[in-house]
Amino acid sequence: MYGLSLNIAALTGGIASGKSTVAGMFRDLGAHIIDTDLIARQVVQPGSPGLKQVMEAFGPGYINQNGELDRAAMRETVFSDSGARRTLNQILHPLIRAQVKRRLEELSLRNPDDVALVDVPLLFETGWHRQYPTIILVYVPARVQIERLMARDRITKAQALKALAAQLPIEEKRKQATFLVDNSGPLEDTLGEVRAVWLQIYSGV
Repeated sequence: MYGLSLNIAALTGGIASGKSTVAGMFRDLGAHIIDTDLIARQVVQPGSPGLKQVMEAFGPGYINQNGELDRAAMRETVFSDSGARRTLNQILHPLIRAQVKRRLEELSLRNPDDVALVDVPLLFETGWHRQYPTIILVYVPARVQIERLMARDRITKAQALKALAAQLPIEEKRKQATFLVDNSGPLEDTLGEVRAVWLQIYSGV
């Protein structure tokens, strides 16, 4: 991966699967977490080349009064327009990949024996899974996703189902994952699974 000796894996999950909680558990065990959601925000900060490209592609109407990307407006547009979504991805993905590569290189120089997990929410949907031979999936059954999503976002079941439909089904992701962390039970059970995966990754299995 990237020609580095660092132990690298991708971390992903379905919506409302608890991926952030699991990422925190891995971090506590010593993993370096590279959050691509955070990077996606950083590459479109005011004055950045990324924001300039977005404005050139979509117009100034997507920039708010503070000179920041209007995320709500952009989200609404790309959710309903696949062409707009492709355009945005073509702008953002190379910038995000470049930042991920830079951070992995920095970590590799400091300690090549460390473990780095690249947290990519839509790993399979964006095709990024092809870059990572090791994939950790935070898993809960679809019915649990729906229940948690309804409770978390205070939405109806129909709205939750619509949100799930926008992603690859969790069972399809499960088939392509290297390791599974089942997060549908008590947190102590999840932590046990995280520790088991950690031992395999850290030992280079």
